[in-house]
Amino acid sequence: MDRRVLSPVAMPRPERDPARPVYVISVAAGIVSAHPRTLRIYEDEGLLCPARTPTNIRLYSENDIRRILWIRHLTRERGVNLAGIRILFELEERLGARILEALYAEGTGDASDIRGPRAETTPASTTAPLDRSTADR
Repeated sequence: MDRRVLSPVAMPRPERDPARPVYVISVAAGIVSAHPRTLRIYEDEGLLCPARTPTNIRLYSENDIRRILWIRHLTRERGVNLAGIRILFELEERLGARILEALYAEGTGDASDIRGPRAETTPASTTAPLDRSTADR
């Protein structure tokens, strides 16, 4: 019997779960090129609901990151305010339709890629601290 010990590098990685919260707020903010305060504002406005640890630390999943990228795309590229984004998200949930993907495809003219904005295609923003009066509203 041939018993081989697999090194951690050779072991297959488990499939990544996009709903699993893994990023603390500073890492999530860095991924989307936003200030952590901006993410807190999105949460205060009801656009995000990150998971919390027992010590109340926010943890963001890949799905949360994607949602943040949508919010930033809609505010910057489409001129939608946060109240309008909340309504769009609610409509999409109620109807079960991909309203935002269709809106993105319509705006970019690229119907082949309707998955939405990605971190590498989202313009970099300043990482200067934002207060509530200067955040994406």
